[in-house]
Order: sequence, then C-alpha cells, then structure tokens
Amino acid sequence: MSLLKRFSRRPNEPEADVEAVMARAHDAARTGDYQAALSIWGPLAQAGNARAQNNVGACFAGGLGVDRDAALALRWLTLSAEAGDPVGQRNLASLLFKGEAGDPDFIRAAAYYRKAAEQNDGVAQDMLSWMLAEGEVIERDLDESRRWAMAAAANGIAASMTRLGMFYHNALSVPRDATEAISWWRRGAYAGDADGQAMLGAACFLGNSIERNPVEALAWLTRAREGGSKLAAPFIDAVRGALDADELALAERRARTPLPATAPPSPDFHGGDAP
Repeated sequence: MSLLKRFSRRPNEPEADVEAVMARAHDAARTGDYQAALSIWGPLAQAGNARAQNNVGACFAGGLGVDRDAALALRWLTLSAEAGDPVGQRNLASLLFKGEAGDPDFIRAAAYYRKAAEQNDGVAQDMLSWMLAEGEVIERDLDESRRWAMAAAANGIAASMTRLGMFYHNALSVPRDATEAISWWRRGAYAGDADGQAMLGAACFLGNSIERNPVEALAWLTRAREGGSKLAAPFIDAVRGALDADELALAERRARTPLPATAPPSPDFHGGDAP
C-alpha cells in the first residue's frame, strides 16, 4: 500500500500517548527516515492532530519522504493552520507568500503570519516585522514592525535583532540612537545574522559610537561576507587597506574563531554617529 493511501486511513484506535508517538516520528525524521515518520504522522493527521497535519504538509512541500506536491501541501497546512497550530500557520503563510501552490497571496500570507506571531512564534514574528517594514506587499507600519521585531528578538531571532539596530540607526519610529543601534547589531552579529555582522564590522572600522578597531572590523566583515551579506562589500577593501600583514592574519584568525553562544558584555560606547 502506498504511503499516500495510508494517509486516507484513520487509525483503528486512538493512541494512548500521542506525544510519545510524535516523538518517535521526530526521531525518525531527524535521521532522515521521513517515510517512517510519515507512517506515524499520516494517521494522526487524518485523526485531526494539527501538528501532524503540519508535518505532513511540510513533507509534501519539501518533497521529504514523498514526491513534492504543492496542492497536498496546501491542503494539509490549511487544515493545520485552521486548527490553530502556529507552525502550521507559519508554514502555510510561507507557501502562500512564495506562491508555491498558485499565485502568491501576500495578504493571506500576512494574516497567517500574524496568527502565528500572536501565538509567540518567533519566525512568524520576524517575517511579519519584515513585511510591515518593507511595505511592498502589505501596508507599511513601522511602529508595528518594531513591536514584532522586539518580540522576535526576545525569541532569539537574529534577523530581528539586526532590524532593530536599523530602526535606531535610521530613526524609524524611534529617535536616532547610534549606541542602541550598535547594541542591537552586536546581538544580531553574535546570534549569527550576517547583516548584523556587517553593520557591526562597519561600526568598528569607522569608530562611530564604538571604539575604532580595524582588526575586529575585518573579522566581522569577513564573517558577514561568508554568510552572504551584501552589506559587507563596500567596507572590506577599505578595511584591508588599513591593516598590515600581521593585522590581516590576526583578523583572519578571529574570523575563523567560533562565536560564543551569547554576546559578551558590550564594550564602552562613546558619543558620535553610527556608520
């Protein structure tokens, strides 16, 4: 019997411990055995388990253990989202935003991101913040964008930390505050956001509102470039030109040093403008 056909069969009797059953499925998925995971999630999804419905939908969306099928992904993710699962709401929003099951639907995507964000889903909070800040597909609202970025940052989302730095740097819905901008860029940089690393590197090079340190600047800019940030490019050559061979080698070593799990205490700041 095919895996898809098994999805149409409800389990003969309810599982006594759904949480334990779901844990077994996740263990299988972590090893890459999505067919085994789906054999567990499928009957639970048919029985109405919202997280299992999300997991089945995500597998159809990504072609994990089954052939990629956007229509089935939409079906299962909609069931999960309408049942109130925040991950299902976020994944449905992503499917709608990207137009993977038809034309992009940014308005519905934003609505489902909002539903998930209101349930404290950090990834959804970050995406909703970005959409509200850009104002290209939904109406721009910088105050609301900043509020969702704060919520996402509290949930450890590095991109929102960097975005908050940009709010303070560019005086978007808050007074311009270079020190606060750098503080948020530091948090985003240590949390692994490439754009935050680029902005922190630029600040270290220019020495505005933070002690000038070209070696540290190049280390951050190198991390940022390797992480895919386009914000590093305008600064790297200028920083490299300001260093001698020993300093370049030191910056390279620092760039290869693993970052700590959390940012160390911030250095002393001084007055001035951020980059």
